[in-house]
Amino acid sequence: MRQFTTGDLNKRVGDVTDAASREPVVLTKHRKPRFVLTSYEHYERMRTGGDPRRAHRTSEMSDEHVELFGEAIERLARGDGCDDGR
Repeated sequence: MRQFTTGDLNKRVGDVTDAASREPVVLTKHRKPRFVLTSYEHYERMRTGGDPRRAHRTSEMSDEHVELFGEAIERLARGDGCDDGR
């Protein structure tokens, strides 16, 4: 996540808002994080819970998905199907 000072926001509003259109940016004041500037679309995803990156519990999954997830974890634990370039 990129950081800008509140002074940067005043002097380089275009650069700061361009960065915020791609990802949330931290605005600092006196070297401490004070604000986060983000796009409206990102804000709406966070507000409505529509962000697909949220963590899920297996208790929220169907039995079929729990089983598939468990099998995938077991394969990863054994190293099957991992392509780490070796």
